[in-house]
Amino acid sequence: MPLNYSILQQTTEQLKETENSPSVSMWPYLVNSAQTQLINRISIYAEPGQSVERARVLYMNAPALEVWKKMDRATEAVGEVHRPPKSALLLFGMPFSE
Repeated sequence: MPLNYSILQQTTEQLKETENSPSVSMWPYLVNSAQTQLINRISIYAEPGQSVERARVLYMNAPALEVWKKMDRATEAVGEVHRPPKSALLLFGMPFSE
């Protein structure tokens, strides 16, 4: 089974900056860079973390991670999964499908 989603964690410090939220910053970036067609390929899920160092967990597919990198956001993956857990909520883009 392919691993489709990279797992990124965000600290409470990172969450204080609204630009670190894909639901806030990614769409304006796509519009300003004339890449709105990517919305159909991007899939980002999130769930609350359990600590200060892991305040939010993001699950990004490859197109989402590539855009996030181009936006100069923290992209160090801490793991990969085939699909986000059922407890994660769609944050931005299209839902997971096989």
